[in-house]
Amino acid sequence: MWLKPEEVLLKNALKLWVTQKSSCYFILQRRRGHGEGGGRLTGRLVGALDAVLDSNARVAPFRILLQVPGSQVYSPIACGELLNGSDVYWAIATGATLEEINQHWDWLEQNLLHTLSVFDNKDDIASFVKGKVKALIAEETSSRLAEQEEEPEKFREALVKFEARFNFPEAEKLVTYYSCCCWKGRVPRQGWLYLSINHLCFYSFFLGKELKLVVPWVDIQKLERTSNVFLTDTIRITTQNKERDFSMFLNLDEVFKVMEQLADVTLRRLLDNEVFDLDPDLQEPSQITKRDLEARAQNEFFRAFFRLPRKEKLHAVVDCSLWTPFSRCHTAGRMFTSDSYICFASREDGCCKIVLPLREVVSIEKMEDTSLLPHPIIVSIRSKVAFQFIELRDRDSLVEALLVRLKQVHANHPVHYDTSVDDDMASPVFHSTSMCGDHRFGDLEMVSSQSSEESEKEKSPLLHPDALVTAFQQSGSQSPDSQMSREQIKISLWNDHFVEYGRTVCMFRTEKIRKLVAMGIPESLRGRLWLLFSDAVTDLASHPGYYGNLVEESLGKCCLVTEEIERDLHRSLPEHPAFQNETGIAALRRVLTAYAHRNPKIGYCQSMNILTSVLLLYAKEEEAFWLLVAVCERMLPDYFNHRVIGAQVDQSVFEELIKGHLPELAEHMNDLSALASVSLSWFLTLFLSIMPLESAVNVVDCFFYDGIKAIFQLGLAVLEANAEDLCSSKDDGQALMILSRFLDHIKNEDSPGPPVGSHHAFFSDDQEPYPVTDISDLIRDSYEKFGDQSVEQIEHLRYKHRIRVLQGHEDTTKQNVLRVVIPEVSILPEDLEELYDLFKREHMMSCYWEQPRPTASRHDPSRPYAEQYRIDARQFAHLFQLVSPWTCGAHTEILAERTFRLLDDNMDQLIEFKAFVSCLALTENDRDSQSPLKNPLLSTSRPLVFGKPNGDAVDYQKQLKQMIKDLAKEKDKTEKELPKMSQREFIQFCKTLYSMFHEDPEENDLYQAIATVTTLLLQIGEVGQRSSSSGSCSQECGEELRASAPSPEDSVFADTGKTPQDSQAFPEEAQADWTVSLEHILASLLTEQSLVNFFEKPLDMKSKLENAKINQYNLKTSEMSHQSQSELKLSNL
Repeated sequence: MWLKPEEVLLKNALKLWVTQKSSCYFILQRRRGHGEGGGRLTGRLVGALDAVLDSNARVAPFRILLQVPGSQVYSPIACGELLNGSDVYWAIATGATLEEINQHWDWLEQNLLHTLSVFDNKDDIASFVKGKVKALIAEETSSRLAEQEEEPEKFREALVKFEARFNFPEAEKLVTYYSCCCWKGRVPRQGWLYLSINHLCFYSFFLGKELKLVVPWVDIQKLERTSNVFLTDTIRITTQNKERDFSMFLNLDEVFKVMEQLADVTLRRLLDNEVFDLDPDLQEPSQITKRDLEARAQNEFFRAFFRLPRKEKLHAVVDCSLWTPFSRCHTAGRMFTSDSYICFASREDGCCKIVLPLREVVSIEKMEDTSLLPHPIIVSIRSKVAFQFIELRDRDSLVEALLVRLKQVHANHPVHYDTSVDDDMASPVFHSTSMCGDHRFGDLEMVSSQSSEESEKEKSPLLHPDALVTAFQQSGSQSPDSQMSREQIKISLWNDHFVEYGRTVCMFRTEKIRKLVAMGIPESLRGRLWLLFSDAVTDLASHPGYYGNLVEESLGKCCLVTEEIERDLHRSLPEHPAFQNETGIAALRRVLTAYAHRNPKIGYCQSMNILTSVLLLYAKEEEAFWLLVAVCERMLPDYFNHRVIGAQVDQSVFEELIKGHLPELAEHMNDLSALASVSLSWFLTLFLSIMPLESAVNVVDCFFYDGIKAIFQLGLAVLEANAEDLCSSKDDGQALMILSRFLDHIKNEDSPGPPVGSHHAFFSDDQEPYPVTDISDLIRDSYEKFGDQSVEQIEHLRYKHRIRVLQGHEDTTKQNVLRVVIPEVSILPEDLEELYDLFKREHMMSCYWEQPRPTASRHDPSRPYAEQYRIDARQFAHLFQLVSPWTCGAHTEILAERTFRLLDDNMDQLIEFKAFVSCLALTENDRDSQSPLKNPLLSTSRPLVFGKPNGDAVDYQKQLKQMIKDLAKEKDKTEKELPKMSQREFIQFCKTLYSMFHEDPEENDLYQAIATVTTLLLQIGEVGQRSSSSGSCSQECGEELRASAPSPEDSVFADTGKTPQDSQAFPEEAQADWTVSLEHILASLLTEQSLVNFFEKPLDMKSKLENAKINQYNLKTSEMSHQSQSELKLSNL
């Protein structure tokens, strides 16, 4: 255990302690007499001395001391010399065993030893090490404090520090915290890492310097474990512009997993809300705890490992042993229990795995406890097979919980037994109302009652009753006897396997069955085994009549999805006779339309038609539907949606696997994205679209048994087989040709049917015959060379690369928005990029802390790029205050509100980035831009400022008339004419100008100028009013003074909280009589140089942006604090 550093006087210490290990900074010592075979007398003497001198009567037999070279307390024991009598060391760790003390020693060597050499001051070394050890002690006692339920007092203490140091709103929930070091170059900063629901924060106060880091999870582009020249293991956080390394964690594995989970949950919640559904425990982010994240990680692994539905919630993981009759012994492993399943996985990978749906379980019983069978239970299933588990801790509570869930499952899905079946069949026969009445798995039958079957047939007479391959059987090129002999051999092997390992979904899954699958499943068993391996058979049996109802509900409906389906129907395996007639096409249409009706989020995506057509070849129509459900919703998660995020994540994982397994190929092809573009179809269609069908179905066999792992390893095998040619290829086109030709010449010699051409047959039209590769050999190579990837490793890689893929989509959105906006504004591109980041961050902060969270309504990845992020009036006011040049104290909020109403064209209370930038672009002056007061409309030959020579008064009215006349002549006739301004709107306009001038250095001059301009405009309006009332107008400015009623939509200058209808409170005649036009206003403003200077004043955008980045969080948190205080006051009233 680590000790609070305390000085140790080493005078005569060698009589009590013996040095075991030493370095320049640390010494590991053993208590004399401990562990010495011939030192019994010495040990007794030292023990007696300990009893006299130590109040605890015992001293730990091992300890570690800190020594600092060159300091006044240093003694050269590391060099073998004797200790000086008065030297002092610090004891920093003790251990009861050699293993325990060696763990501490190894940690010091890996995390501290190389770090200490960067310090110049030796006293700083002692301070740093002592501070680090104290932090480790605190972490040892607080490693579980992240759970409020466990240590509320200490967690509250950490929470208070977190809130005081970072000043977040109360909604920013702290999840956990750790002691660690943050590296700045080669210098470590010891401090505390705080992980909250939306941010990663680090605080350090070291040698009088304070350091605060706040990194939003949504800004993290890469999260990985790495190493540097000083440390072997660090956590690196990469954002857009910086990399930060964190190290010296007491338990780095735990920290990284929590960070990985938080980053994944937050990024998917905020950036991938198109398809992402949070677990029930994580629905409310403010309630997330460390325990919830650990449970989620376990759930994700459990569902991926056994390929179970996403709704399955893991309840318990228990160490136990399972009796395996094929090996005649108990196999050690772990039992996993969830809502509807009992699963088992052996500790040795691939040795044994079982999946027991509770629907198949008949009873769960406790057996008598014996020395040979400790804590046993028996799980009996319908096929009259019993599974014996032993060495179960807390057996009573486990069985009780299982029985409760078993009762619930049977109540929801009642099962009927048929006792007329012969016992020798060892198969359950139960009634269901499934659309397909007869499912036979070797000797296993799943039959519906006759009445149910007939009623379903009457209800949906159009459904095809059999797998299409049976109705459209083809004869192969080989002799029938040869075909049947190979097929019969495979069937015989499978039947032998069924006898020994079981034939239902509850079969023992071992390495032997994997080898049988790799050889290719017999066509007569293929569809049925697909159902078992994917557990789609459980969904099929649990939802009788479901598919038929979907077909009826979706029949005849026409929408965009059905149009896409119709367009792709005849492109689905057009070479196969089953889809050259209406029978196969109609079945394909029904399955795809029914699934689109079941899952509107996915609907229909290209490549689903190819996959479904193959499923229909080997499974009945309803079975094919449930197989499609299993593939789309749990075996290939997030593959089939608008952005195919899941497929892109796996492509990124595949690239990393290429770098790890085929480094020479990865080095030759600097940009692996070219390979990714080719391999995307491998994952989306499971090689069905780029390999002959009779070969590709063997790949699908492996996929249903091993999941996505089979596609990864087969892809690596394909690249490895062509590595030499790919390394010699000159460009991406040649590499594509090499792979396409190779895949097109993969044959299946064992296929009983004739070869069916692939979509890429045109690539292989060569003069010389291309060598043929057998699919069985390729699959066997993939398992032997690349089968070492575990589900846990793949899931870890998916976490890592999902961050990169989601951030890649965000970068694409950003670049597309900027590409559209840059030509239309005069702001520099680099400034525009920072403005976009501020705009997005403002949206995100509302998602973090506001209730209800506006994410769903304001961020939609399926919308056009420019419309994905939008902000409301309050968010706009924050940004306006940060970056607008017209910040006018208390009047800023009013000005921002009026500006927002002006920008909100569709009046949906939201604006997008382009509208936000347009209001700032009016104030930006660079060398290529023009002032809004210098546009062609306002360019005249007259001077803009009229002087007052000799102090004589100037007749403004005469000069304004001439200016208006000139403006009218040069006006662009194609420009949309703005409505004229009523007297009430003009008063609001003047108030806005006064607000803009507030707190300006030239405030007094501007007020005098605007007073003069207002007087002139009022006189012009009165002239127009008199002219309108007399029914005549002067020839010079009749067009300008003609009154026109304002449109109802013109509510930009309305008071806060008033609707456009409030303007009707003024008499209609007043609005129609007194008016001024835009030309009047601009011409009047141009007569005052101070006003011209104000509007032409260049904006220092860069300094504004720098201040905004610093103050954006502070502004939001202060507003949230003020809001919470106001709510508290109201609640106390």
